[in-house]
Amino acid sequence: MIEASFFVLKDWTMMNPPKLIIRFALVAEQPNPRDEDRLSSSSSDQSIAGIKRYTGFVRGRDLYPLFDHVSLEANPRAAKTGSVVRDILESLEKTPELFPFKSKGILLGTADYEPLQRNRFELRINDPGSEGVLDGGHNMLAIGIHMLSAVMDRKAIAKISLWEDMKDCWEEQRAALEEIRETFEFLVPVELIVPSDVENSQIIQQFEMSVLEICAARNNNAQLTQETKSNKKGFYDDIRGRLAPQLAARIEWKSNEWESNEARPIKVRDLLALAWIPLNKANEERLLPIDISVTPQNIYRNKGECSKQFDKLMEHAEVSAAREGPIHELNNDVVASAFDILADLPKLYDKIYADFPSAYNANQYRFGSNSIVKIYDPARRETAKDKSGFVLTQPTTHFLNDECDYRYPDGLIMPLVYGLKGLIVVKDGKLAWATDPFKFLDKYLRDIAGAYRLVLDMARFDPQKLAKNQASHEFAVGEFEKALLKHKSKELV
Repeated sequence: MIEASFFVLKDWTMMNPPKLIIRFALVAEQPNPRDEDRLSSSSSDQSIAGIKRYTGFVRGRDLYPLFDHVSLEANPRAAKTGSVVRDILESLEKTPELFPFKSKGILLGTADYEPLQRNRFELRINDPGSEGVLDGGHNMLAIGIHMLSAVMDRKAIAKISLWEDMKDCWEEQRAALEEIRETFEFLVPVELIVPSDVENSQIIQQFEMSVLEICAARNNNAQLTQETKSNKKGFYDDIRGRLAPQLAARIEWKSNEWESNEARPIKVRDLLALAWIPLNKANEERLLPIDISVTPQNIYRNKGECSKQFDKLMEHAEVSAAREGPIHELNNDVVASAFDILADLPKLYDKIYADFPSAYNANQYRFGSNSIVKIYDPARRETAKDKSGFVLTQPTTHFLNDECDYRYPDGLIMPLVYGLKGLIVVKDGKLAWATDPFKFLDKYLRDIAGAYRLVLDMARFDPQKLAKNQASHEFAVGEFEKALLKHKSKELV
């Protein structure tokens, strides 16, 4: 029987990460020295992509140090309770002897390790963002819940939804868990991947670049999204750093990352779609290193395409470059300026959504007269004979959850959101707002809404026709540009 044990050596120097010792009673090494000899006679690749792996089993009691010291940050898909975790828990409870053969277990990886005597290996997790638990997050979550169920009641266990919830409980119950540690005899498959040569910097770099692809491949069965992979590459770091913390916290940067009590998380592709408003402007001005853009209507109807095009742009050598393993760093001033514009767009989106009904009505029109528009007005609803045009709960905006008075399909104002491109200009080779866009909307949205009625009437207030028609977007851009010319002419007077 193959077994393994984990121990942690405390490093009292705060500059160094904890040292995790994994000890295999029996270990399978791939490739082993004999395998490498055979490979060298038939292939120039002696190290198999610069990776070596060790496989074995770990008893549940010896996983404690992993739960104590290792996060799931390197796992591309955040662990969350659901059918997968429930199935793992059932297996642990009913057939623990079969668990090591029913589960693919846990995949660990690090570029900094040292082989020790008696089949032991010292691991240092220097970069939790790309090292540590690469796959098996749901196994880790389920195993943690299984252990905690021995020291917590069912109601408390039922409240655990995310990995972070389980970790909080783990820390609270750590003393109680230690008392029953020896009872966890079940085996868990563990796989460790490391560089084949820790003295060769090229092999270490090759290993670090391979980790992301391994994560993606291992997580295919978990429906790993393209956005999750891109998040691992660091493509969103410069966007995230520019956003208000309140907004950044609501965005699902990788699958299942939002809080369990968040009723309406924001998909990262919603943000990437908006990014193409300034990026399309940059492409029109021939400021991007490649000819790349998305059609305006795809910002609404095909956000997956917006995400793919974003990745294609970010992967270009003149836009970003790998700096630490798979993590890329932005090196393009034009794209950086587009991200500066993007930082304002969610708030501008919400402002247009909240303010457009009043701006439309200011032109002696009745926005609320259309059946797809609902009004929040408790007093009027109380006395109204027909209550179908009212809502009981106050509507909120898409990105910042700000309260507003109307609820209607976003498609009605998507062309106006794209129309903000008419306020973007080129200054010193970079993108910038021609004027403060918030003050501009306060001053000119009424005029733009009056002209926009033509588009609404032609589409008969059908949000799908509006948002999926390129002409409606181009019309809106034109109206913003005309209003901007009017604004500039006033400034000259």
